[in-house]
Amino acid sequence: MTTISTEHPCVTLINVFTVDPDRQEELVALLIQATESVMKKFPGFLSANFHQSLDGTKVVNYAQWKDEEAFSRMLKDPEALVHMKKAEEIAEQYDPTLYQVVYTSLDI
Repeated sequence: MTTISTEHPCVTLINVFTVDPDRQEELVALLIQATESVMKKFPGFLSANFHQSLDGTKVVNYAQWKDEEAFSRMLKDPEALVHMKKAEEIAEQYDPTLYQVVYTSLDI
């Protein structure tokens, strides 16, 4: 489960993919399949969430990893690289960046 908290020590990958609207669903399906079959196996993987824009041009991956080292280990894995290469081929652009949570506000 995703926990967004300043007290949850993890790193967050936010990757914004720009995609042709005709390929948005294909990219989402690939990201889900890669998460279920590969990413979830890695030590340090915590969560993944995918968002698709209503206009069809963006897909956002919001994933949490235990720490930067766990994320870096995944980036070197040949099986993970196969999936990332496929995502790069579908997307027109992508911007993966690691973040840490510095503030949250919840008003329910």
